[in-house]
Amino acid sequence: IKLTPTCPIRTTLELIGGKWRLLIIHQLRSGALRLHQLKTSMPDISEKMLIQELKRLMEDGLVARHNFGEVPPRVEYSLTEKGTLVLPLLEKMVAFAKAYQ
Repeated sequence: IKLTPTCPIRTTLELIGGKWRLLIIHQLRSGALRLHQLKTSMPDISEKMLIQELKRLMEDGLVARHNFGEVPPRVEYSLTEKGTLVLPLLEKMVAFAKAYQ
């Protein structure tokens, strides 16, 4: 693969690279979660960073935000169809890590 601005590897890294994005996607693999549930499952991330990464994942079309319009507010985050395309990659990464160890 020729490394160009639109090469598949660069695109993948731009979408899911970084410290938190794959971990957020991993947490959402089983279904929708509220912000508090995500924060509890990822205690090392600050709430500000979690919100920032969720916004980026939503902008990229990997995560959806569903506002139920209730009082008190209830919002859930879930993977989109594009977001679920990352799951096989996560499985391969887990297999690699286990083999590496």
